[in-house]
Amino acid sequence: MARGLAAIRAFDADNPRQTLSEVARNTGLTRATARRFLLTLVELGYLDTDGPTFQLTPRVLDLGYSFLSSASLPDVAQPHLKRLSNRLGESSSVSILDRSDIVYVGRVQVSQIMTVGITIGTRFPAYATSMGRVLLAGLDSKQLDEYFRATPLKARFPTTLADEKSLREAIDRVREQGWCMVDQELEPGLRSLAAPVRDAEERVVAAINLSTHAMRYTSEQLIEEFVPPLLSTAEAIGADLVAVNR
Repeated sequence: MARGLAAIRAFDADNPRQTLSEVARNTGLTRATARRFLLTLVELGYLDTDGPTFQLTPRVLDLGYSFLSSASLPDVAQPHLKRLSNRLGESSSVSILDRSDIVYVGRVQVSQIMTVGITIGTRFPAYATSMGRVLLAGLDSKQLDEYFRATPLKARFPTTLADEKSLREAIDRVREQGWCMVDQELEPGLRSLAAPVRDAEERVVAAINLSTHAMRYTSEQLIEEFVPPLLSTAEAIGADLVAVNR
């Protein structure tokens, strides 16, 4: 099962269509093993092939449907995100931490800011995102140490914080102030603010954000105008989650 899932996860936005050799190389599987899994996935309807290359089919969305349909977070957060985006005129999202990445589980898109389209299930490295740093700030010291041991740090752009010391300092600031701003680290021109969503035990279970183009607001304007409604929205989502899970 682990190897079959590895074959599926080999396909992403940067590698949407791959040959057998590419899948074998990207997963560390032998060609014979990769071929067996790819053909099985084609037979099950999760992959399509034209002979030399393979690509995912929409059926892979079924793999995440059970989680999303049973989880209350996306349903609870969505109306709050809509109100927040309507109020401020910017896109908003909610995500959770999955190993080294954040995974988007809800989004209200007002405008296309990033060159990469963001949808439910989109993943980004946690250390390079505002929501990721909020989620990392919610980890205890042992969990954070494990995160850094397991996560290769790579600067996506010259502005990206990608050394452990600087990231730990940034995460400490998030813990102190209760929110995070990432300024053009994930992508040039993109500024985002994030805040934690907490459960009844005050554990950070998710993060929400607002993202905007750097030309629209200065960092000072974002902090003054966006942080208060962002924090109140995160608190409201947390309160609703507690209520529905009683």
